[in-house]
Amino acid sequence: MPVPNTITVEKLARLIGTSGCPAVVDVRSYREFLVDQRHVPGSLPRSAEKVAEWAPGLRGRSVVVVCEDGRRNSHGVAAWLRSAGVEAEALQGGIADWAAAELPMVPANKIRNRDEQGRTVWVTRARPKVDRIACPWLIRRFVDPDAVFLFVPPSEVSGVAERFEAAPFDIDDPGTFWSHRGELCTFDVMVEELGLATPPLLHLATLVRGADTGRPDLAPEAAGLLAASLGLSRIYADDLAQLDAGMLLYDAFYRWCRDATEERHTWEGDRTKGKA
Repeated sequence: MPVPNTITVEKLARLIGTSGCPAVVDVRSYREFLVDQRHVPGSLPRSAEKVAEWAPGLRGRSVVVVCEDGRRNSHGVAAWLRSAGVEAEALQGGIADWAAAELPMVPANKIRNRDEQGRTVWVTRARPKVDRIACPWLIRRFVDPDAVFLFVPPSEVSGVAERFEAAPFDIDDPGTFWSHRGELCTFDVMVEELGLATPPLLHLATLVRGADTGRPDLAPEAAGLLAASLGLSRIYADDLAQLDAGMLLYDAFYRWCRDATEERHTWEGDRTKGKA
């Protein structure tokens, strides 16, 4: 019998990475977190005891509350959120069932750069093309939906990173963790390091690598991704506006990688559909 105000692991897994995904709030205590120091992708770590403080910031968003086992903290926090006008459900089985299903989980030790509001902060070179749009898309869809991205001149990246405790990415510095490694582009590195190496994201990573490193031979779609990326860079003079537009572009490529690679479309097929 379905439990009221809950969502199954399977249903949430289908929503993760899409624009329609609810905010995922991880309310495990520190002691519970030490048992498994990973998060459901896109999780916002929050204190269950301080729900009254952070609940107003989630108004207007649907929320899934995650605890250790789906019982200990999630139902109480979800109920509080609903009383504050937030549409909230608890994840059935919590982190335990998510891990048991062998679904992707993001290691917490790879995400250290959070500001006072709990947002991750990232910095890279201005005038993005491929990797510097693909990586923010990955972060906002699978790591932190509220992530802050700072686009600055190349010479300013290191100083801005230090000043704002931001994580630099995709810069030409051999000491930068989030950057190219050999033939891999930064998107490849993030997918692997963040525990997100699912078949759809690995497929998308091949497209990104082909478009970003001048290797259209890696996938037929890489050339199209490059063309669309360069087109966006010409349309938008503002990097954040370009990122907003790029989110939809990568949403579409991700859903194709996940759900539609076997689908074929031809004009002749549509024209004759329904005829005997």
